[in-house]
Amino acid sequence: MATLLWGKVFYKDHLAGYLRQEVGERYSFSYHESNLNSKNPPISQTLPLSDKPYITEQFLPAFFDNLGAEGWLEEAQRRLLGKRTASRFELLLGFGVDCAGAVSIIDPEAPPLFLEKLGGKDPKNVAIFKNRASLSGIQPKILLVAEKNKLRPAQIGEVSTHIAKLPSEFINDITYNEWMTLCACQALLPEDTMVEAKMMEVEGIGEEVLVIKRFDRTSEKEKIHFEEFNSLLNHQTFEKYEGGYRDLADFIYQTENCLPSEVYRLYKRILVGLLLGNTDMHFKNFAMFHTPEGLRLTPNYDQVAAAIYKPYQTVALSLDKAPDRIIGQIKPKNLIALGREFSLKDENIIMAVEEIERHLPAAKEAIQTCCLQQPLMKSKIVDFMEKRWKGSFSLMGRLLSKRP
Repeated sequence: MATLLWGKVFYKDHLAGYLRQEVGERYSFSYHESNLNSKNPPISQTLPLSDKPYITEQFLPAFFDNLGAEGWLEEAQRRLLGKRTASRFELLLGFGVDCAGAVSIIDPEAPPLFLEKLGGKDPKNVAIFKNRASLSGIQPKILLVAEKNKLRPAQIGEVSTHIAKLPSEFINDITYNEWMTLCACQALLPEDTMVEAKMMEVEGIGEEVLVIKRFDRTSEKEKIHFEEFNSLLNHQTFEKYEGGYRDLADFIYQTENCLPSEVYRLYKRILVGLLLGNTDMHFKNFAMFHTPEGLRLTPNYDQVAAAIYKPYQTVALSLDKAPDRIIGQIKPKNLIALGREFSLKDENIIMAVEEIERHLPAAKEAIQTCCLQQPLMKSKIVDFMEKRWKGSFSLMGRLLSKRP
């Protein structure tokens, strides 16, 4: 009989509990008694403190599943473990030392890594996998540590402070795209919080990469806990595209200790994302911090003008009750309906659009000046933004003013 897998779950540096594989394709998570008697919060909105185990069928509890890697990185982790097939639990045990937020999963008998399976002499491959990190998203990433005003790849056991995003296998210029889109978002939403990002060269990587400062780490390398909405909504990773933007607002309104006012911030983030062509705003691209006062929105992140590439014209989540909307076909009435699904008054919807309009010139300037490279991409993003503004956003106020 095969040995059932298990691992220790830590919240920051404290043992929070145990994650186990059970007989019959089931999984369990149990809080450790010492954690129940401490002042530590629950590790997840979906896993309140309890002296009884949480049991799930077939899949890991959603919180843990969402900590796992995806796409290229998930497949690469399987090869590194020397296996053709490996469950998401096996991968999390193998690479859960440094995860998003303040939770880590440690295998007491961590298996060896076969770096030669991915070209072990490539310094980028070594840097990506050596510290056994698990981050969601399909884009290749390297975790970095800030040290003496420089950045270097993190070693195993170190708490990383930055993330280096590498060019995608399918979209080589995606890092420049994200950098420009983030700059435009910051200009369009100057009062909102945004991840700190910069295109730069990092020693040991050998090319210019997009470096993101982790908002879940302090300057003293203390972990800050947060959850993506896919986890908050109790969805498995593969369900990140299943649902609508309204689900985000409903969660905030219906969850104790959330701030209803943050729904307006969220609405503006979605409007700006659509204006810039971000068709990939799924549930894992929105998140909330766990704070003593309650759940609060994290900084805006993962903004990419995907629609400038022809294959990516379909909006990630349902909008105005309809899934699979083509971004170029979104009408003013759809954006107004989204605001009403967020329970916003018409005057709030108009105010959001007017705020964005005031900052359009600054956004265009930010795109042009953020870096010297990629002049064609700059033109594509600006042209898309102008077309979307004229086709949808500029007409919203006029449409609302005609209604009783």
